[in-house]
Amino acid sequence: MNEALEAGATVAGAEELIDQIQGGWFEFDVLITTQDMMPKLAKLGKILGPKKLMPNPKSGTVIQADGIVRSVNDFKGGKVQFRNDKHGNIHVAIGKISFTEDRIMKNLSSIVDAIQKAKPASVKGIYIKSLTLTSTMGPGLRIDTNSLLELAKA
Repeated sequence: MNEALEAGATVAGAEELIDQIQGGWFEFDVLITTQDMMPKLAKLGKILGPKKLMPNPKSGTVIQADGIVRSVNDFKGGKVQFRNDKHGNIHVAIGKISFTEDRIMKNLSSIVDAIQKAKPASVKGIYIKSLTLTSTMGPGLRIDTNSLLELAKA
C-alpha cells in the first residue's frame, strides 16, 4: 500500500477500502488491484460493474504485485481506456469541466491518434467516419473529422 501512495495514488487500502466502497464511497476514477485481491473484490461486482469501475486485466487495472508503481504512474500520467459498443461507437472521456480548452484539444488529438494507430491493417478506407463531442447530459456537437485527423498528425 505504501508503494502505491508513494507512486502518487490518492488512496490505497485493502479490506477497509472494500468496506468504504460498499458503504457508497466512489471518490475515485480508476480502481487498480492485484490478482490476489480479486476474489475479495468480486462481491463488489454489482456495485462497480455498472459504473465501469470494476478492475479488469484487459484494461490494465488488475496487475501483478510488483507492477503497482508502474500502473499507478501510467494512470496518473493520463492513460485512458476507450471501448466500443456493438454498433462500433467508441466511448471515451476526454476531459472535465475544469480542463482548459488547450488540454481538451490535446486529449482529443491524442485519442484520435491512438484510434488511428489501433486500426487493423486489413481495414481499408475511412476508419473514423464521424465524431461527436458531448457532455454527460448535453447535446452532441459534430466535429469535422478531416480537420481533426490533420490536427492529430501535426
